[in-house]
Amino acid sequence: MGFVKEFKEFAMRGNVLDMAIGIIIGGAFGKIVSSLVGDLIMPVIGLLVGGVNFTDLRIILKDAVVEAGQTVTPEVSINYGNFLQVTFDFIIVAFAIFLLVKGVNTLKKKQEAPAPAPAAPPEDITLLKEIRDLLKEKNK
Repeated sequence: MGFVKEFKEFAMRGNVLDMAIGIIIGGAFGKIVSSLVGDLIMPVIGLLVGGVNFTDLRIILKDAVVEAGQTVTPEVSINYGNFLQVTFDFIIVAFAIFLLVKGVNTLKKKQEAPAPAPAAPPEDITLLKEIRDLLKEKNK
């Protein structure tokens, strides 16, 4: 039972749970970003550059061989349009994470800002304290 207990302690450690939650939220966030890029941004960019659907962009290295309506050998192509799509996804995710980290760091700096040093007491109070201390020493 030592192995099971050790695994349970590992799995229930705070950092592991935080990481698991981060991975799950990150996966969901990735889907949202993929939809944002694929469904909203890329069609607009495609329209601006002449009605191009980026996922269809490719360089055909070898055409498909079709005999009697059946594909004997599939087409061989470099699908650079899909690469562009995934690159835009990455850039948007990286930018969103950058903004998130920047915001968290800004909040941490505000929390860690040192409290202003207390103002020096007025000169007359300082003089009275010195006189008090001198009288205490004299009376000893």
